[in-house]
Amino acid sequence: MSLTVACMPSVPLAGHICASEDVVTSRFMTNTKRIFSPALAPVALAVSLGWAMPARAQSSAEAEALRQEMAQMRAQMQAMAARIDALEGDLASANAKAEAAKVAATQAKDASKDAVKVSWKGAPQFEGDNGWKFKVRGRGQFDAGSIGVPAGTGVDDGFGVEVRRARLGVEGGMPGGIGYKFELDFAANEVEIADALVDYKAGDVKLTIGQHNNFQSLEELTSSRFTSFMERAAFTDAFNFERRVGVSAQYHKGPLLVQTGLFSDNLADIGGTSNNSYGGDLRVVFMPKLGNAQLHFGGSVHYRDFNDAASTVRYRQRPFVHFTGTRFINTGNIPAKSETSYGLELAGISGPFHFAGEAYRQKVASPGFADPTFFGGYAEVGYFLTKGDHRGYKNGIFDRVKPRRGFDKGGVGAVQINLRYDYLDLNDAGIAGGKQEGYAVSVIWTPTDYTRLMANYGRMEYTDAYYFDGADYDYGVDAFGVRAQFDF
Repeated sequence: MSLTVACMPSVPLAGHICASEDVVTSRFMTNTKRIFSPALAPVALAVSLGWAMPARAQSSAEAEALRQEMAQMRAQMQAMAARIDALEGDLASANAKAEAAKVAATQAKDASKDAVKVSWKGAPQFEGDNGWKFKVRGRGQFDAGSIGVPAGTGVDDGFGVEVRRARLGVEGGMPGGIGYKFELDFAANEVEIADALVDYKAGDVKLTIGQHNNFQSLEELTSSRFTSFMERAAFTDAFNFERRVGVSAQYHKGPLLVQTGLFSDNLADIGGTSNNSYGGDLRVVFMPKLGNAQLHFGGSVHYRDFNDAASTVRYRQRPFVHFTGTRFINTGNIPAKSETSYGLELAGISGPFHFAGEAYRQKVASPGFADPTFFGGYAEVGYFLTKGDHRGYKNGIFDRVKPRRGFDKGGVGAVQINLRYDYLDLNDAGIAGGKQEGYAVSVIWTPTDYTRLMANYGRMEYTDAYYFDGADYDYGVDAFGVRAQFDF
């Protein structure tokens, strides 16, 4: 390969003004060999001479494209930065709102601890979330009627009126499962304490201390507000069932109810000469549901020690109504050391129909007598004439009737008719207290849950009656009564 270079006198070359073609070629080749190896020489030469200008053009285009791309990236980054700033602002606002809502919820929760819920159950009931509960309670029962007695007895009761019960009290609860009830009765121009108790409920067990009912008889334990006749079955009053001061325990789980307690006397006797007795009661109730029917099977045992050798007891009863003080059967005072009683209960409710019956035997340990045993019981059936109404039942006793269409709902209320046979025998072991057989009918109209009107008629047939009618001790007495009632 040779390179021809023209000799230019004005351009010096390697210190020479001019050289021959061969000399120039020789020197160029020598210098090229010094720089490049023989294998790279052609490539280096091509790059030097043929590729120099295209590479410069290509680099310039790429640089321009890179500048444009960088400009776009800067614009996108600026947009992203602006978006991030906006999102950070939104997040700060959301956090502020969440914190404000949290504070408001905490304040509302704290305020609810002191809030009072008011509901209506015949009267206002106040209830707080912390366990406090308070309600004023009471009832008014106003009776009127007449008694038809044989003229020969000399008893002339005739027409009578009475405020049968006028009660006012309070009930409620406290934190920790503690409840209370206190109620006064203002009837008969006297003030007597009816209930005065404190109870504690833990799960299925309830403990009670104070004056309350001891556990004798379905009829006795059912409130007078919900009985099917104006007066309870004759044996409950004759055998002196009443509230007494004591301590008791109840276990209620599913269909099983067990009640037991130790009792002394009624508060009205405290401070008198008859407040030294003591006794115990046990009542067991099985109350299963059979389809829509409610069944009731119960039994009770009662024992009372009079704790005084000079004690006496007297069993007697009025003729179906309370506004008379006349008792046509009466044992008089019997020396008594103790009394022991056994009772059986059977009842059921199915739709508008109900039935109930009890048998009760009372035995007296009586010094000087052969321990007389007296007996009482009843059987009743009832039916609602208004569609959809039925008798209430709760915790082993009959409960409130709630008309399906009461006056407050634009209806006529609930109408119920009941029939009862009532038996009481106070004759035994030489004691002729007499026998009473009662045949009774009642019609009850319940306009609203808390009001009631009743009409009762009873025919009492007596054997060995306390009063002689001039010819015999066996005769009949008619009793009729009506009652207006409200409670709250």
